[in-house]
Amino acid sequence: MPFIEAVQLALQSLWANKLRSILTLLGVVIGVASVITVVTLTNGAKHFVTSKINTYGASVITITKMPDTFITLDEYLDFQKRKDITYDDYKAVASECSSCVQVGAQRGIIGKVVYQTKSTTDTNIRGCTWNMPAIANLNIELGRVFTEAEDTHSAHVAIIGTDIVDNVLGPGDPLGKEIRIDGVAYTVIGVAERQGKMLGQSMDNWAAIPITTFLHTYGSHDSITIYADAGGGGEVMDAVMDELRVIMRIRRHLKPNEPDAFSIDTSSTFGNLLNRILNNFGVVVVAIAGISLVIGGIVIMNIMLVAVTERTREIGVRKALGARRHDILLQFLIESATMSLAGGVIGVISGISLAKIITLAIAFPSEVEIWSILVSLFVSTAVGLFFGVYPAFKASQLDPIAALRAEL
Repeated sequence: MPFIEAVQLALQSLWANKLRSILTLLGVVIGVASVITVVTLTNGAKHFVTSKINTYGASVITITKMPDTFITLDEYLDFQKRKDITYDDYKAVASECSSCVQVGAQRGIIGKVVYQTKSTTDTNIRGCTWNMPAIANLNIELGRVFTEAEDTHSAHVAIIGTDIVDNVLGPGDPLGKEIRIDGVAYTVIGVAERQGKMLGQSMDNWAAIPITTFLHTYGSHDSITIYADAGGGGEVMDAVMDELRVIMRIRRHLKPNEPDAFSIDTSSTFGNLLNRILNNFGVVVVAIAGISLVIGGIVIMNIMLVAVTERTREIGVRKALGARRHDILLQFLIESATMSLAGGVIGVISGISLAKIITLAIAFPSEVEIWSILVSLFVSTAVGLFFGVYPAFKASQLDPIAALRAEL
């Protein structure tokens, strides 16, 4: 039997028994859809994290009171006992770190921005040094960043995100307008470029003021984060990290055998951890999807066995007309593979659709990978071939005379 004719027969069989086909392919569809959804969302998250890490630059090192990640409650309580990273620590690092290209600092709080009759209540208020926009690769769409003099003299100037422009300032030129941040007046001198959303949260709802102004307004009772640009990776970054560690240990009066009372991390630390979490999550889901595929394959095998029984007389007629065993074997293998491939195609479409729905619903990044589609289709077809071998072999072994005598 020609290959195309076998495929057409398989599709006709699927269409003639729609409900049975849906139930037959359900396991394959669920398995493939699960894999495609997870791979699409995982790759989207990885690329988003990578892009955000690259925003700060691969050579940026942070000094914080607590690390970005910790495992247990005891670790958290131990980290809380550490001294805060202060503005004096920043000034010491900035003046003593000879290997650093530049050093900045930042601290944040949630506050309120008001302009005339409009306001926000959940805005991220950032206090940052004059060089933090350069360290963070923050592009200014309108206006300018702080000057060193404005930072030194605690000027009441602000850089804002586009959400503040859209929702608070309204139409017109935002530069030069006076906004009130938690009741204090500031003049808008810059507007950053739009960054979009992540997990349903806007990345543009923020306002930045000089860190000296921030500390005068909100106090110095909380820890800041110090950012140091090493100017390169590898050995250069290792050397800068060692120098930063020495500076901070001296300021903390730590003995040689005492552990660090602060955390020094590269900008990729959190990204590496998240990638490991996503990879582990992906492995678990793929394993579960594999179980669904196996179950789907078993169901396909059972349905093909039923098909062999239903089409016994047809097989007898084909053999009586000269069909050889391998013709019958090939026919049923192609039908089984076509069934599972159809399930794979439906699963791919369902998986991509589900991932995009999640993206639209909560702004979770997603990115379709061609290799995941091809692998899913290959695996689903292979499942059909594997589990179709026994029914196909059984069909090919039927005696033509006995098959012709079979009752309908």
